[in-house]
Amino acid sequence: MQKTDLTKYNNDWYKQSDLTRNFFVSVIWYITNAIFINSYLIIPTSIKITILKLFGAKIGKNVTMKPNINIKAPWNLEIGDNVWLGEALWIDNLGKIKIGNNSCLSQGSMLLSGNHDYRKETFDLIIKDIIIEDGVWIGAKSVVCGGVTCHSHAVLSVNSVATKSLTSYGIYQGNPAQLVRQR
Repeated sequence: MQKTDLTKYNNDWYKQSDLTRNFFVSVIWYITNAIFINSYLIIPTSIKITILKLFGAKIGKNVTMKPNINIKAPWNLEIGDNVWLGEALWIDNLGKIKIGNNSCLSQGSMLLSGNHDYRKETFDLIIKDIIIEDGVWIGAKSVVCGGVTCHSHAVLSVNSVATKSLTSYGIYQGNPAQLVRQR
């Protein structure tokens, strides 16, 4: 997967991006997401996955999706096999987000691929991809920022913030997340 790094572009670029869809598709997704995905209605994971695939997501086998998951752009989402997506997960995927096999994104965690450049008056949009490799565990209420790769079997502890990539088998904690030990 090619990484998107659009730090030099402004909000006008985003409006015309291949990472977005036209207004009609975006509105239909917003409504569909609110009813079926970002909801506490009891809807089987298989139906949620079918809906996400209809909107362009690539999803593997044995994926579990708990209630109240918010996904900004399913067309920018790739999920591997045997993945657990916890309750109240927020996938803010203006950029591409890839989640590897056997990974767990716990309740309330956030993947934020978009941010704004506070150094500019116009707060230009910054979009960077996120890669969650195989076997990664993102703890409850943790945040993974744009441009971060969580390498194989890394752990981001509860309520931590990953602003830089996590090494394989590393356990990270804090804000910003620091390596505390190896798995």
